[in-house]
Amino acid sequence: MNKYLKAFTLIELLVVMAIIAVLLTLVVPRYFKSVDHSKEKVLLTNLVTLRDSIDKYYGDHGYYPAKLESLVQNKYIREIPTDPITESAETWVAIPSKEIGSPGVYDIRSGAVGVGMNNKPYNEW
Repeated sequence: MNKYLKAFTLIELLVVMAIIAVLLTLVVPRYFKSVDHSKEKVLLTNLVTLRDSIDKYYGDHGYYPAKLESLVQNKYIREIPTDPITESAETWVAIPSKEIGSPGVYDIRSGAVGVGMNNKPYNEW
């Protein structure tokens, strides 16, 4: 019995590699799209949480928090959430209050550059 009969030929290996390459070209773009979609969902959730905490702070104290850290210090949130697009908790953009006599953080926006899947810039969410 010939010892080479049990081995794969070069053609068989190339066919298998080609099939794997075709499958990867179909799967990889969908994977990255789903990762981006997940990051956007987390961004929306974090924005809702922060905005809700700011509103509760205002309801309890009658004025807006001076900075986001005030929400943590007064136990409205455990920690400032991370912006999943920039992967940092330092990039949030605080929108100041326009009320006279009530300065502080009125709203919060993402500091991320770019456009989401809804064709709206991240910093306008």
